[in-house]
Amino acid sequence: MSDILSVKPLTASAFSPFGDVIATDGHAPIVINQGQSERFDDLANLQLGAAEGKACLSIFATKPLVLPLLLHQMECHHLGSQAFIPLSGQPWLVVVAPKGKFDRKQVRAFLASGKQGVNFAPGTWHHFSLALEPQSNFLVIDRKSQAIDCEEVEINPPLCLERLP
Repeated sequence: MSDILSVKPLTASAFSPFGDVIATDGHAPIVINQGQSERFDDLANLQLGAAEGKACLSIFATKPLVLPLLLHQMECHHLGSQAFIPLSGQPWLVVVAPKGKFDRKQVRAFLASGKQGVNFAPGTWHHFSLALEPQSNFLVIDRKSQAIDCEEVEINPPLCLERLP
């Protein structure tokens, strides 16, 4: 039998133990390009340089999930942060747990709008990309190096996401 995991709206304060919410809300813009653009700087604390790492910019094309969803696995990256920014404008799920020894009782689920991204702090446990709509694309900024930096843990029994808020 699976434990039920409730989903909460994604807010900067609720997500702060796990990293940063990437959104322009609450950030003062810098006007650039002769007034044609507003630039919002420093929206996430990217940490990518450990163990000779470098920034890697990718696009993940992610298949949608069907609810109820059984979560069987989580992962973490100890040497760098990992930012996910939605490109498709669709709501998506963020499932996380605090860094350290994995504790299923500490898993949290958030519903992100299509205008919110997240930056997982190094060591934060997270489920891989959780698109809800047909084929969602995400811009991903993470660490790349020769060192392998992905620890995975099985969730047994699995956690169940039944419905969204």
